[in-house]
Amino acid sequence: MKQSNFFERCGICEEEKARGIHLYTMFICSECEYNMIHTEPREEKYNYYLRKLKNVSKPKLYS
Repeated sequence: MKQSNFFERCGICEEEKARGIHLYTMFICSECEYNMIHTEPREEKYNYYLRKLKNVSKPKLYS
């Protein structure tokens, strides 16, 4: 059976990746997820991740 590779654009690094998670409407690749989890608040990268995560929009709830 042929396996197809499905890539999505990461909302943090903006690269096409195959593995990651979805946070509301944003895809976050595994590498960025790992880096975000292991970044201390005093590091410069922490503010970068905060700015990028502000682009997450909650999906609309239709009833």
